[in-house]
Amino acid sequence: MTDLASWAALSKCIAKQTQRGTSPMAQWLRLSFHCRGQGSHPWSFWLSLQAQPHLVFEGDILILRCRGRKNAELSQVTYYRDGKFLHFSKNNRPLFLGTATANSSGHYNCTGRVKYTRNMDSWDSGTATVQVQEWFPPPVLTALPSHELCEGKPVTLRCQTKPHSQTLAWRLLFSFHKDGRTLQNRSPRPELRIPAAKEGDSGLYWCKASPEGGRVQKRSPQLELRVWTPVSRPLLTLRPTSLVVGDEVELLCEAQRGSPPILYSFHLNGDILRNHVAPHGGPASCLFRVMSQQDAGSYSCEAGNRVSRETSEPETLSVDDPQVLSAPTSRNWLVPGLLASLLAMMVIAAVLMGYFRPWRKNDPSSIPGSGRSPGEGKGCPLQYSGLENSMDFLLSLHLHKTSFRAWKLYMICKGKVDSAPSAQSALEGAQ
Repeated sequence: MTDLASWAALSKCIAKQTQRGTSPMAQWLRLSFHCRGQGSHPWSFWLSLQAQPHLVFEGDILILRCRGRKNAELSQVTYYRDGKFLHFSKNNRPLFLGTATANSSGHYNCTGRVKYTRNMDSWDSGTATVQVQEWFPPPVLTALPSHELCEGKPVTLRCQTKPHSQTLAWRLLFSFHKDGRTLQNRSPRPELRIPAAKEGDSGLYWCKASPEGGRVQKRSPQLELRVWTPVSRPLLTLRPTSLVVGDEVELLCEAQRGSPPILYSFHLNGDILRNHVAPHGGPASCLFRVMSQQDAGSYSCEAGNRVSRETSEPETLSVDDPQVLSAPTSRNWLVPGLLASLLAMMVIAAVLMGYFRPWRKNDPSSIPGSGRSPGEGKGCPLQYSGLENSMDFLLSLHLHKTSFRAWKLYMICKGKVDSAPSAQSALEGAQ
């Protein structure tokens, strides 16, 4: 911080102006002020700024002292850093800047007044540069062989840094941390080994390094370790498995195990239909409408992540022909149609019986072959002891050919329920 040329010029000027009988200090102050105009700058050398320690490392206690020439006492001392006010001391006390860091580096200077003199000017120390040295650079955490690996594989975490040449005698200690938890605390080993990684070992890791004295501690950037679980064989479900054109079908594919995200793909006869990403795992579905019989075939799905891929068992989807399905549909209406026809015939039979019954009572001889049975007037007027009543016989015969149930209903209408079985026997014999 001393400019020898300026100092020599100032000393030469003062020597020419020296007077006997005055104190050396008074002469120095007076003559140095007198010689300012001759190109010298005595205020640059009257004060000096000292930084302790001489070689400043991170973690050291940094102290600044403003001193006068020949230990002259100073007052009204002001400290500056990079031209900006830093601290004022009335009695020139040392300035303690605390633990030095990289941010403590800068250009410092001080100004002050010399006590016990008539000259009240402030003097400047000039600039002193303070450069704080690193013990070691911030460590870097690495994963070997990789920060992404399959479940069950080993992995080693290594905390790497290089100490300063002046601090090689100090031993560094290392700590390893994950998601806020300490895994290894202040060990001389810069490595952490995981023999068989699990999916639960995934997370954010970092390490710290510090010398044994603990004067400084530095932390590495975070490293994300990702342990992948291979996907299991997916299961494909079709809902439904048999349908017709125009129906909707859902394909559901799910892998029970596997680290997300999982990519699903759906296939028909080996050709890819659609992709679906499950960012948090779980199943994937594909819903579509059957457009033609070409949508029938063998369906499968595939599930995969960063480390594995698996394919499901194929499932068959059948699409029925609408023309084939129309025949059973028409047969479903056959029974109601026959029943309706039968009911109509029953109504016709009832009308005919209502028409011929009073005519038969008024003129029994009008019906050929008719005769009175012994029990006439005590029951149903119609008796089947032969084929006397040709009209009733023809109607009952026609109804019996259609359904015996119709004959029974007809007999109910006639009030002849009990004789229905015998009539059935007679008809069976007639056939």
